Amino acid sequence: MHTLTAIYGAPENREEFDRHYKEVHTPLSKQMEGLRKMEVTWVDKMLTPGNATVAAQPHLVCTMYFDDEESLKASMKSPNSRAAAKDLMAFAGPLVSMITGRVEEVAL
Repeated sequence: MHTLTAIYGAPENREEFDRHYKEVHTPLSKQMEGLRKMEVTWVDKMLTPGNATVAAQPHLVCTMYFDDEESLKASMKSPNSRAAAKDLMAFAGPLVSMITGRVEEVAL
């Protein structure tokens, strides 16, 4: 699997942000071609002090799963992904950092 993860800083107006995220952005994101799973973590507490990696407590973290890197790349070029990206930049552009990566499952 391959992931696209979005880390959102705290918005000025949390109610307005959360409403838009839940009612507009999530439905758009769920339509992304090739998306297999989507997890949203609403951050309760940052357990370490801010540092060079994460300067302040994030508001939320969204991880989207795709079959592989090629599926993610193809999805990013598709109409539904472009619509989600356009919405993202309009309501949260300065608040969001995004990363991609290969998932490695660790046996317990």
